[in-house]
Amino acid sequence: MKVEKTFVVAALYKFVQLPDFRELKDTIYAACMRYEIKGTLLLANEGINGTVAGTRQGIDRLLAYLRQDERFKDMDHKESFADFTPFHRMKVRLKKEIVTLGMPQVDPTCKVGQYVDAKDWNALISDPEVIVIDTRNDYEIAVGKFKGAIDPRTADFRHFPDYVQAHLADKKDRKIAMYCTGGIRCEKSTSYLLDQGFDNVYHLKGGILKYLETVPEEESLWEGECFVFDDRVAVNHALEKGDWELCFGCQSPINGEDRASEHYIHGIQCPHCYATLSNERRAALQQRQKQMELAKARGEAHIGDPPGRAYRPAWSK
Repeated sequence: MKVEKTFVVAALYKFVQLPDFRELKDTIYAACMRYEIKGTLLLANEGINGTVAGTRQGIDRLLAYLRQDERFKDMDHKESFADFTPFHRMKVRLKKEIVTLGMPQVDPTCKVGQYVDAKDWNALISDPEVIVIDTRNDYEIAVGKFKGAIDPRTADFRHFPDYVQAHLADKKDRKIAMYCTGGIRCEKSTSYLLDQGFDNVYHLKGGILKYLETVPEEESLWEGECFVFDDRVAVNHALEKGDWELCFGCQSPINGEDRASEHYIHGIQCPHCYATLSNERRAALQQRQKQMELAKARGEAHIGDPPGRAYRPAWSK
């Protein structure tokens, strides 16, 4: 019998004009506190984006509260699950963009590519004439991607237009299929491609999370796990915490093979950074790990600077 997970993790976004987004900050934060929600929500003139976690009842109440606003009435969300809280606090932040492309003229409320439902995605990306592109950052793709998808090797979404100009400018008549974690980046990437004169642009509706929720694992073309921006680090095909962790030293995703390396020291270093850590950084990490172990022995929580802390980790900027 499957054990029900304690925490529901909801990823949500909606592109919509929010001229009052600054005024919304405090009321949305208060609602999150009222329903005992933790996570991060971003507000900008162009909409809302974020991931939050709480009990089943708490998440349902928050979503119902948000959807009372007509602008969020049809806002979709994706769910995954955890047996521990993947966030330590609640934040509502004001931003220039809810996903940063750095091109304010790109407006997903005006035009986006053709949505492809999860159940139809396999057929599309199995067509050898279709160019399949992962729009996420390189460290996310290292954890998992769709079979045959192109890794544009971008360290930041703001570099995606450079990739397009360098590698796709002569392919405007081809079918381009793109995907991301929850769908939000593809709203902007497909809108950008349409602005650039591409004719046949598609994107996975609901992103990888909706695909994993919808498509049975035995039929799946997904390889690996899906990176998420919370303390779980990655989720498997069942949308539960996977095998990946983050290295405290460099914040790189690391798997079981990395942790088996002679260069791995829990809480301090991994094979990606053991040769480059400064003596000062290593000493600080050793002290931090010692304090965490002491707190654990006392049965206390140690928040500090956890490896999954990070909507904007050093390697995602």
